[in-house]
Amino acid sequence: MTEEIKTDVLVIGSGIGGLYFALHMADHAQVTIITKKESCESNTNWAQGGIAATIDESDSTDLHIRDTLDAGAGLCNREMVSLMVTEGPEHIRRLIQLGVEFTRSGSDNLDLGREGGHSRKRIVHARDFTGQEVEHVLLERANNHPRISVLEHHFAIELLTEHHLHVKTNDITCYGAYALDSRNRKLKKILARTTLLAAGGLGRVYLHTTNPSIATGDGIAMAYRAGAVIANMEFIQFHPTALFHPKANSFLISEAVRGFGGILKLKNGQEFMHKYDKRENLAPRDIVARAIDSEMKKTGDECVFLDVTHLDPQKTVEHFPNIYETCLGLGIDMTKEMIPVVPAAHYSCGGIKTDEFGQTSINRLYACGETSCTGVHGANRLASNSLLEALVFAYRSYTRIKENIASLHNDTGFPDWDDTGTVNPEEWILVSHNKKEAQQVMNDYVGIVRSDLRLQRAKRRIEFLKEETEAYYKKTKITTQILELRNIIKVASLIIDGAIMRRESRGLHYTTDYPRKDDKHFLIDTEQRSF
Repeated sequence: MTEEIKTDVLVIGSGIGGLYFALHMADHAQVTIITKKESCESNTNWAQGGIAATIDESDSTDLHIRDTLDAGAGLCNREMVSLMVTEGPEHIRRLIQLGVEFTRSGSDNLDLGREGGHSRKRIVHARDFTGQEVEHVLLERANNHPRISVLEHHFAIELLTEHHLHVKTNDITCYGAYALDSRNRKLKKILARTTLLAAGGLGRVYLHTTNPSIATGDGIAMAYRAGAVIANMEFIQFHPTALFHPKANSFLISEAVRGFGGILKLKNGQEFMHKYDKRENLAPRDIVARAIDSEMKKTGDECVFLDVTHLDPQKTVEHFPNIYETCLGLGIDMTKEMIPVVPAAHYSCGGIKTDEFGQTSINRLYACGETSCTGVHGANRLASNSLLEALVFAYRSYTRIKENIASLHNDTGFPDWDDTGTVNPEEWILVSHNKKEAQQVMNDYVGIVRSDLRLQRAKRRIEFLKEETEAYYKKTKITTQILELRNIIKVASLIIDGAIMRRESRGLHYTTDYPRKDDKHFLIDTEQRSF
């Protein structure tokens, strides 16, 4: 039997976008947040660098817009970028009013950092654990709000649309979602007037990633299966500097370390970034990641190094206490020795295509944060624009939904989840093996440097894994592991197909078969839709 829950607004995900939206929306409607793990676990919580905002007198919105467009390699939606940059500072002020304690320089002014691709200091941060600080404050507020319910360990399975009523239509509407309570394997049907997908990123599609274990692309996969338009999936940002250590789990060494004065070097101490870009260590992430990849292939080394030993040790520890303690716990004193680093999958610039209010191509379905594709990042995200984007468009979704929430209903009669004929899972080795194989395929063939040959190999292997996994899924009772595997494979397929469609090199997508940009044919988004 499937339990039925009715709510005004369903939020899937508990990162900065979902929580910020919920706190505003709850003043006008009942909000239910579902999150598949503990509510504090999200990509937001792992974000170290900060939030980009034009606050300093020496800065301007025009400069921030220019930097964003430059990083985006011609594919940014200028109007969306302007909205984000112009409205961003107000949301920094709102976070401060909510209780977020950003690092200050003196008693009054915010301590602004600078990261790769930025022409000015504009990174608002809470030392090197900004995401954790923001997440903590928003989550505490949400938990104490009488009109917000947070359901932990609830995995969204599928969005509720007319297709579950066996109605064929191109004008699709979302009425909520089916969900699984993973603690007791109880199935739930959540009916909502409006749904916001804020389900985070997809880094775990790759073997090496800076993302937490929950980042398996669930929101994008669900929306695609429901019929939403998905865009620009080929643009996967590889963070240039993940800590290279067997016990580090690709721990992120923030871009802010290079902004602080860190220098990338080979193991012999030789600098190399001057060979790739005039901005050297402050070049955008795609350039830095490819430069590191190139140097590693030339030398055969497993990693390169980030050197801050020439900087004031006390200031280094003060600015990066979390990074310092993590490195020290692994036997690396960053004030005395170079930090070994490698690129790792970090952020997806593509996702569910939305308009300026976060509305997707499906009625009553909105998306924000890394799950979405608003157009602000184009072919490459400018550092620290991600949390800014989540805040701005989560709030814009709230303003639009608030206007018409009262006129919508949540009483459509959907059937219970049908698992007739399924059996309890037995072949766990298949789930584990297929997940690792999919991640390895993506790492080997759809990484920083691509080619037609590599992409076609990846497509064949992922297609085989998809067929095997779908057959297993149809005969087996649902578990979070099976759901995650299914979503990983679907998202991997979307990334590969997007990369095959884009027969040029632009931003984060670099292919040896088409090494140059082609504005004549590809100054457009790559779009995919299931029907």
